[in-house]
This record gives sequence, C-alpha cells and structure tokens, in this order.
Amino acid sequence: MADTDFEKQISFIKEIDKLKYIERKTSLFNSDRHENDAEHSWHLAMMALVMSNQSNEQVDLLKVIKMLLIHDIVEIDAGDTFLFDTKKNHDNTEEELKAAKRIFGLLPEEQAEELIAIWEEFEATETAEAKFAKAMDRLAPMMQNASNDGGTWREFDVPYETVIDKKKKIKEGSAIAWDYAKGLVDDFYQK
Repeated sequence: MADTDFEKQISFIKEIDKLKYIERKTSLFNSDRHENDAEHSWHLAMMALVMSNQSNEQVDLLKVIKMLLIHDIVEIDAGDTFLFDTKKNHDNTEEELKAAKRIFGLLPEEQAEELIAIWEEFEATETAEAKFAKAMDRLAPMMQNASNDGGTWREFDVPYETVIDKKKKIKEGSAIAWDYAKGLVDDFYQK
C-alpha cells in the first residue's frame, strides 16, 4: 500500500481504536463499570462544548475540543497513570511524548505536527485553551466519584488534602467549575 495521506490517516484511525481498550480507574456516573479513555475523551469534549462559556477567559472552542479528543491518545503506548498513584508520577511526559510522536507520526507530516503541538500545549497548561481543557479533564472524574459515593477517593483512601491539591488547577481554567468541584469534595469528606 502506498503512503498516501489518505492511507496514513486510515492507519492512524485504526491505531486510535485502541483507546477504547484503555480502562480508567474512574467509574461511569452511578455505576461500577469503569470508563475507557475513548469514553472519557468524548465526554470531556461534550463538556467543553456546552460549558465553554464558563471558562475564565475567552477560548478557541475548536482547539479545546481537539485537545480533549487527543490528550489521552498517548496512553495507547504509555498507559493510563492514575492521578492519585503514589508509585508512578502522573507527569510522565517524556514517555508520553515518545508515544505522541509515534502515534501522531502515523499521520501526514503536517497533521502530525499540528496534533503534537496541540498535545504539548495541553500538557504545558499555559494558554487559556489548555487551562480550560485541563479543568474539564479534572472536573469529570470528580463528578463521577461524587456520584459513586466517593469512587476512587474512597477505594484508594485518598486524603482530602491530596484531592484538593491535585484538582485545584481547575480554578485556573474555570473558577465556577472549581467552586462546584470543591463543593463535591467537601460534601464527600464531611460525610
């Protein structure tokens, strides 16, 4: 098969199907079934679509949605690192960058470069888009945990201070989302 742009795109599409098999620690709302990375990414993109007006700053919504749809693709190679893991650092960006270059590298060069740059922007969390995307990425599991009687907080005996410390970045992207999220944590830990 020749290396046309179309064939490279098809190869990438087939490869990212593997995202559906990456199971996360967090369960779906009011459920004991764990979500997979593809479900997570879709849900975050939908959250951004309906909640972009809650961002602290004006954002390029298409860029935010791109970030949310691609941010976990690297986990096909690097695996999902649980945010509250005490053995492995969640900021394994070197391993993830290698994965990004391999997976996005399946695409035509221009598209690969664009998606790697968007992924790196998300990881750096410096732009308004990245801050808002990261807020959505942190908020969703909090909502899921709250709907599941503490979910992973309870299962892994995560202290209140650790949850707050790991999740406080939400306020950089959306102050209103942070107020809501902190309320969920406060309510659970007060019980």
